[in-house]
Amino acid sequence: MKKEERNIYIGNTDVDEAKKMYFERIFTEYKFEEVPILKALGRVTYEAVYAKTSSPHYNAAAMDGILVKSVDTEGASDANPKILEFNKDFIYINTGNPVIEHYDAVIMIEDVIELGNGKVKILKAAHPWQHIRPIGEDIVATEMVIPSKHKIRPIDIGALISGGIQTIKVYKKPRVGIIPTGTEIIDDINSLTIGKILESNSRVFEGLIEEYGGVPNRYSPMEDEYELLKSSLLKGINENDILLVNAGSSAGTKDYTVKIIEEIGEVVVHGVALKPGKPTILGIVQGKPVIGIPGYPVSAYLVFDTFVKPLILKYVGLKEERESIVKATVSKRIVSSLKNRELVRVNLGYVNNKLIATPLPGGAGVTMSLVKADGIAIIPQNLEGIEVGDIVDVKLLKPLNNIKETLVSIGSHDLIMDVISDMIKLTSGHVGSMGGILAMKRGECHISPIHLLDTETGEYNISYVRKYFPGNKMAIIKGVKRLQGFIVEKGNKNDIKDFTDLARKDIVFVNRQRGAGTRILLDYYLNKNNIKSSDIKGYDREMTTHMAVATAVKTGSATTGLGIYSAAKALDLDFVSVGYENYDFLVTQEYLGDEMVKEFIKILSSDEFKERVVSLGGYELEEAGKVILIN
Repeated sequence: MKKEERNIYIGNTDVDEAKKMYFERIFTEYKFEEVPILKALGRVTYEAVYAKTSSPHYNAAAMDGILVKSVDTEGASDANPKILEFNKDFIYINTGNPVIEHYDAVIMIEDVIELGNGKVKILKAAHPWQHIRPIGEDIVATEMVIPSKHKIRPIDIGALISGGIQTIKVYKKPRVGIIPTGTEIIDDINSLTIGKILESNSRVFEGLIEEYGGVPNRYSPMEDEYELLKSSLLKGINENDILLVNAGSSAGTKDYTVKIIEEIGEVVVHGVALKPGKPTILGIVQGKPVIGIPGYPVSAYLVFDTFVKPLILKYVGLKEERESIVKATVSKRIVSSLKNRELVRVNLGYVNNKLIATPLPGGAGVTMSLVKADGIAIIPQNLEGIEVGDIVDVKLLKPLNNIKETLVSIGSHDLIMDVISDMIKLTSGHVGSMGGILAMKRGECHISPIHLLDTETGEYNISYVRKYFPGNKMAIIKGVKRLQGFIVEKGNKNDIKDFTDLARKDIVFVNRQRGAGTRILLDYYLNKNNIKSSDIKGYDREMTTHMAVATAVKTGSATTGLGIYSAAKALDLDFVSVGYENYDFLVTQEYLGDEMVKEFIKILSSDEFKERVVSLGGYELEEAGKVILIN
């Protein structure tokens, strides 16, 4: 086994420069294959295709009716009808039948008056070639049907068949090898134990490779052993046109990929100014591209999209697609580095005819941020952060028409938002109740979920709305009453009973972010009990959702956290009740007339919604959907 050494240096090459430098070094010998036309859907033509036959290849009737000589119908009119005799002046004909010599027009059957005894009457003259499809009306033999480098569509198949094409030359699909690496990764969920991770990146790659026109060839996960990996890479090079090595591209002691590529080929670039995705490796072995892709799922996807997708398109004869880029207003500050181009997953929605981008939480390993994202905000290199209200470029991941039909919610988090998003198109940004109020003031959302306790009156939400929206016509859509309390491990072994226990030395707390209603509730009770936040171990550790708090308790990184009962129940944890609170939805009175908001209120009032929420546990829905006008 090769001695473990840490990679000291990773570069920071500009993304566009790295791509240009790499692609110029790759010699692509374009290959073709001939396939039956019925197997050509989605393939790319290697050369222009010319018709072998005309369509139609004979003069054909375009309508059901009678076939006549146009000269015999001259002068026919309502005032001067003409009588025609079967087999003398006309014959019957159906759509698609050949036009017999000497006849040159078709009269539609609905314009013919049957008289009996083989005679018909017409009230209008026919002109030459009326309702007749001449030879080559659709396709003329020798004309080009489709050009080269054209992706074949279903309608193209029909035209090619009509033009007499039976086989067609198409670009050969590149075979793309995928080698997942890492001693910790496994395929079998039954073998999942602490320290092991289910391998999923390669399955994403397989789908993307097929989507872009390649043939995926996935190998079983490889352990981090130098000679074993080297042998696997050499095998992959021999069997594929492109080779992807997933994980092992960074600077760890067992990140061998770059050293192996250097030994058996050449590393063109190691390290690009892309976040996430910096430790990307662009190599060449035996004239073939070998790309080392970081192991974190988001990094892996974005690096594939940046470097592998255009490479596959190049092999199949297509140019890199122009990305669908839109301008959007940022609803939450984005911190970025001057060193990298940063790609930030965002939710999108139209509010007041303005496209709003709400950044999704999560780092390079959070797969769900890609699943939920509507787009990728592109933060240029040499730009240090994006402020609230700034305009950013966003690459669309979903159709803009769908985004325009999406209700935008920014505010407090609750599990019922997942229920609602399954019943209506909803994008939800979790920034806490106060964050939601500020987003509403800036006109960046349709609704804001809030649960803000007035510590003087004990009233929820309404006093805050009057304070922050003086003179504005606002409304509260009643949501649910939800049970707040301490989320604790099963059995509550630490015997947590109330807020005074949080100051104990053996308790590690996990908090919600500043501005969250739950954080405000916590601070209210701390003040009430004369407990200093500095006395609570973990007070400064912040989570943006109740499920994140519950997960911290479940995994043992925290003893307890303040949250909702449904989150504790979802993870099979115990719960110490503090009390019910009102979780409602702030909206402008103007938006009460919006069709999406009307549908939202209808859902809150529905039996289906109530049944689904009650099954989560810890909710009461006495007034769900009721509207309270304020100011």
